Amino acid sequence: MNLNIREFSTGSDGFLTELESLLAWDSVSDLSVQDAVTNIVNQVRQHGDASVIEFTNKFDRRQVTSAAELEISREEMAAAKLRVSDELTASLEAAAKRVHDYHERQKQPSWQYQEADGTILGQKVTPLDRVGVYVPGGKAAYPSSVLMNVMPAKVAGVGEIIMVVPTPDGFVNDIVLAAAYIAGVDRVFTIGGAQAVAALAYGTDSIPKVDKIVGPGNIFVATAKRMVFGAVGIDMIAGPSEILVVCDGKTNPDWIAMDLFSQAEHDEDAQAILISPDKQFIHDVKASMERLIETQSRRDIIKVSLENRGAFVHVKDMDEAMDIANIVAAEHLELSVDEPEKWAEKIRHAGAIFMGRHTPEALGDYCAGPNHVLPTSGTARFSSPLGVYDFQKRSSLINCSSEGASALAKIASPLARGESLEAHAMSAEYRIIDEQTAGQHGE
Repeated sequence: MNLNIREFSTGSDGFLTELESLLAWDSVSDLSVQDAVTNIVNQVRQHGDASVIEFTNKFDRRQVTSAAELEISREEMAAAKLRVSDELTASLEAAAKRVHDYHERQKQPSWQYQEADGTILGQKVTPLDRVGVYVPGGKAAYPSSVLMNVMPAKVAGVGEIIMVVPTPDGFVNDIVLAAAYIAGVDRVFTIGGAQAVAALAYGTDSIPKVDKIVGPGNIFVATAKRMVFGAVGIDMIAGPSEILVVCDGKTNPDWIAMDLFSQAEHDEDAQAILISPDKQFIHDVKASMERLIETQSRRDIIKVSLENRGAFVHVKDMDEAMDIANIVAAEHLELSVDEPEKWAEKIRHAGAIFMGRHTPEALGDYCAGPNHVLPTSGTARFSSPLGVYDFQKRSSLINCSSEGASALAKIASPLARGESLEAHAMSAEYRIIDEQTAGQHGE
C-alpha cells in the first residue's frame, strides 16, 4: 500500500511554519457539542438519577428503569475476573503490580521544620477523599486505562474510587471489570458520556459526588470535564495520541515502522512523526511501512492518520533533532539512538521518554510502570504525567511562637498598610512584643 506521508527538511524555507501547522490541534468543541453537553450537564445537576437514566437509555440504547440497575458490585467484578482467561488475568496482575510499585516511589510525605525562635513551618500532604475514574466502554476494552488511573490513586491513599464505564446495548466488558477488581475500585456505574461526568461532579441520590475526575473520553466527555472544572478537579483535557521517534539510522526499520503504527492505529487524528539525520534511513522506514501496513487489521485507520498528520523530518544532526523534539513536546518520545541517556539530558519537553532501541512506546502503554496518562498537543511544556501527586493535596502548616509572631508582624505590618489593609496590619501588630503591648495583651 502506498503511503503519502509528508517529508520535511529543517534546511528548507518555512520549515518551522510547516511544522507548526502539522502539530496544530484544535480541541475546542464546536457549538453543537457545547450546547448538547451544557444541556446534559444541567439536566443531571437538576434532576439527578432520573436524567442519568434518561440519557443512558438514549445514548447507550438500554432499558434501565432504576438507578440500582446501573451499579456493578464488587462481587460481580470478581465474577467477571473469573471469566477472563488465566493468561490475561496474570498479565493484568503483573501490570498492576509494576504500575503500583513505580508509583510508590512518587509518594510525598508531610514535613515540617522549626526555626530558632520556636516557630514551626511545614506542609501536610493529604489524599483526596473520593475520585471518579472515567473508562471508555463498549466492545473495545481498555483495562490498561483502568490500571493507570486507579493505581496511583490507591497508592496516594484515596478513600474511595468510583469508576464509570458506558455499556452500549448493555454489553459489559469482563476484562475491564477484572482490571477494576484487581486495581481495587470500590464502586462501578455503567454510565458514560457527559451524563457520567455530571453525575460524578455534582452527585445524585445513587452516585456520590467526587473530588476529582480522571480518565480519557471522547469530545463530549472532554467538553463536560472542562465545564465542571471548578466544582471538581480534573486531570487534563487530552488531545489525540501522538508519538515522536528520533532515530540515528541504526535501528531495524521494521521496528521503527511498527512503533509509528502503534500510535497511528489509535484513531485517524493520532500523530506519528519520525526524525532522523539519515535520509536513506527515512526512506527505508517508509518502505517498511508500505510493506507492513498490509499486515495490520487497522490499516485503514493507520493510513488516514499517517497521511493526515504523520511526517518524516530530516535534520542535519542529532543536536538539531533534540531542538525539534523540544519544539514538538510530544506525548511519547522514543530516543532510538546510541547513548540515549546522553541525548535524554537535552530533552526539556516530553510526556514520557523511551530510551534505547529496545524500548518501544507500547511497553509503556501497558506494563513498564510509569503512567501512560500523558500530556498531549504540546502541553508537555507545562504539564506532567498522571501520578500520585494528582491524588494528593497539600496544606501549609504555620505555628508561630510568640517571639516568631512578633518578628513576622514587624514585616507584615508595613506591607499590609502599603496595601491599605488596616485590619491586616492591626491583626499582626497585636502580636508584637514590647513593653506596652506585653502588658495589654498578656505577654
